[in-house]
Amino acid sequence: MALASATTAAATASSPSRLVRRFSSSSSPPPSLLPFAARPGAGSSPRARGYNRFAVRWEGRARALLRGFSDAGASESDDDDEDALRGGQREGEGEDASAEPAAAAAAPERWDVLGLGQAMVDFSGMVDDGFLKRLGIEKGARKVVNHEERGRVLRAMDGCSYKAAAGGSLSNSLVALARLGSGQSAGYPELKIAMAGSVGSDPLGSFYRAKLRRANVHFLSKPVKDGTTGTVIVLTTPDAQRTMLAYQGTSSTLSYDSDLADLVSKSNVLIVEGYLFELPHTIEAIKQACEDAHKNGALIAVTASDVSCIKRCYNDFWDIVGNYADILFANANEARAFCELPSTDSPMSATRYLSHSVPMVSVTDGVHGSYIGVKGEAIYIPPPPCLPVDTCGAGDAYASGILYGILRGASDLKGIGLLASRVAAVVVGQQGTRLRVQDADRLAESFAHHLDSLEFCSDV
Repeated sequence: MALASATTAAATASSPSRLVRRFSSSSSPPPSLLPFAARPGAGSSPRARGYNRFAVRWEGRARALLRGFSDAGASESDDDDEDALRGGQREGEGEDASAEPAAAAAAPERWDVLGLGQAMVDFSGMVDDGFLKRLGIEKGARKVVNHEERGRVLRAMDGCSYKAAAGGSLSNSLVALARLGSGQSAGYPELKIAMAGSVGSDPLGSFYRAKLRRANVHFLSKPVKDGTTGTVIVLTTPDAQRTMLAYQGTSSTLSYDSDLADLVSKSNVLIVEGYLFELPHTIEAIKQACEDAHKNGALIAVTASDVSCIKRCYNDFWDIVGNYADILFANANEARAFCELPSTDSPMSATRYLSHSVPMVSVTDGVHGSYIGVKGEAIYIPPPPCLPVDTCGAGDAYASGILYGILRGASDLKGIGLLASRVAAVVVGQQGTRLRVQDADRLAESFAHHLDSLEFCSDV
């Protein structure tokens, strides 16, 4: 299924191309949407400014080192932006790589994508079920831990090999998007990708910023003085199930200051990470960012991030998603949680349900495929062949593929979905959450050929 493409118009720095057009309607929501229109106890209902129907219109080709851990003897390449570490190495050991990276080139007049999310350093490793049982950790869970709990798990990993990376759900998506949009082989201008968040002035904060910059994602927020950068321990068992232990640190704070407001006003796309919704004092900052992005004509995307996060912050999520979001990224369980549907309902039903309130909905369902929802309809995207190695980061990779297709001006939603599913499959088929450079080049080049063939057909 493809939506009619609008007249091709090149995006300019002063007047970014709108990727989603809103068309207001005075009609009332259908009965199936009444639970969204007026929920008891909700702070404000979705689309508080009035129920809107939306037509999606794609326009033109909118152009889209570490102190405290030694990586001596470990290989590292630009293709895998992670440092291989050996458990048992502690803070204070190894090279002093806390120095800031070289000054970046002058900032562009506009950013193609600005991400607003948690800045966390990931420690990821392979463990067996017995490891989790010995520590009393529930397999497959995502748990917030304190400083002592984090230290206990890291001590238990002594002698194990694991990796450190500038992680977090959003940064995974942004790095993949930056690599897809490098312009090296697909013949497009390079995408300008940035992220704002909160890191401490500690060595891990320097590590985080340097690693993102190396991946061509500009981390634009200043470090918090005397702050402690958040970390996530990702434990993957042989069945590819992941267990996540998050220590929030400074990453749990976010303020909307004049610097962030200026960045938002100069961005074509703002993507907000759902994990931010469960952090103290962040909702107002998210709302201000979305309000300014909306006023400046930016496309706004929100990631669902986690079912428990949605349930705890349900009204806040709908306040933002219902009033500002142009795109919602979720997996099947998250989509059902948004709709308050039982687990027996199909992901397609949840996709259709959500697409009445959000212009474009992207719902993944693991090995069963995925769906893109627009105006009450759901397009099924079949999964590509894949032998899963590590499912961590699959949804993040999928989101990058969707955004890449939109930024390159594609009008074929199924084609965009197929690209996204291929990006996710590549990440699932490897150890680590990051899309590698060579894979990104191959996928971007293939997608460029796909767009060229569609344009040729339309010209004929």
